[in-house]
Amino acid sequence: MQTCAAVVSSFDHPPRYEAFDFPAPADPDQAVVDVLATGLHPRVRSGASGRHYSSTGRLPMVPGIDGVGRTTEGRVVYFVADDDLPGSMAEQTVVDTRRTVPLPDGTDVVQVAAAMNPAMSAWVALRRRVPIRPGQSVLVLGATGNAGRMAIQVARLLGAGRVVGAGRNAEVLAGLGADATVALTDDAGATAAALAEQAAEVDLVLDYLWGAPAAAAMVPLLRARSDRSRALDWIQIGSVAGPTIELPSVVLRSANLRIQGNGQGAVSTRAYVEELPALVEEIGSGRIAIATRTERLADVERVWTEPDEPGVRTVLTPDVRS
Repeated sequence: MQTCAAVVSSFDHPPRYEAFDFPAPADPDQAVVDVLATGLHPRVRSGASGRHYSSTGRLPMVPGIDGVGRTTEGRVVYFVADDDLPGSMAEQTVVDTRRTVPLPDGTDVVQVAAAMNPAMSAWVALRRRVPIRPGQSVLVLGATGNAGRMAIQVARLLGAGRVVGAGRNAEVLAGLGADATVALTDDAGATAAALAEQAAEVDLVLDYLWGAPAAAAMVPLLRARSDRSRALDWIQIGSVAGPTIELPSVVLRSANLRIQGNGQGAVSTRAYVEELPALVEEIGSGRIAIATRTERLADVERVWTEPDEPGVRTVLTPDVRS
């Protein structure tokens, strides 16, 4: 099956819009869909550059990890791309029907394509990794990014009693809807004091930063806790600030700090798929929202190199939809 797609032929060059030979469905659980919308997520960029930990290094490839498509029977579905099949950035693609969720008539397909991936990180973290209990408090580290902004909405929706947002862009923090905010500045002392004041008693941390900001936040948070034996669950989700941290051993011995990750491998594919219908419903109802920018799939090479607008997720479609 040949279709037009965003094709990566070199990890050093953006995808080009060109013809690509897709495999035909190989078993009854696979089907062809016309792609209606697919999100240009950071995870998609890292996969297309060969830097993601799940990358096989094989080229050429079609990027894209999820999207909204129309089946040959006319049903509109959200789908998660199969690791063994080309991705979603194509006019048509082959999907595993077990990784699809039907969408109600009238669903905004651009919103679903934009929101599912960034919302899924916090949703699965708080339902599968460390299930949140009603009234618990959450610190979102990296709250001004797309996923961090959505994590605030998700935490609130899932029953958090208090949400603290911490991020670099102080102007943006005030409008995120968190109960309290902390600006992560170059003044290490002031940042530590603010974290200790606003977030010392949180129950869970959703960490989209890692690197130096995470290492700098752990010590003041733990030192300021009224009861260090009370568990602090640190869920590592993203690493935009760096892939490693320097963590003194005393941090782990002097407090009940529990660190775990949330991502491919930490949670099974089956568990992710089981969470899809509920999250689709929340996004479709408007209870979880994200700002979007829609571009033509045919313009992928240009769009790929343009800087992301803060708080806005780019969605590619076969033609521009408002």
